[in-house]
Amino acid sequence: MLILSRRIDESIIIADDIKITVLGIAGKQVRLGIDAPSDISVHREEIYLKLGESGKDKPLSSRSNPVKQ
Repeated sequence: MLILSRRIDESIIIADDIKITVLGIAGKQVRLGIDAPSDISVHREEIYLKLGESGKDKPLSSRSNPVKQ
């Protein structure tokens, strides 16, 4: 796991087409804005896991994770 620190209005870029921006921080809650292509699904973890249970998406734990060399 990569751990990064960001301030409000700072972003993280994933690959060439996913951008995550910190929009606000209030107590223990962080608001994030996510820009991603429309063909990439973005879900909160609890929703993603429910989708996996219903058979619509494959949960991360069952995906293969090849090591890049």
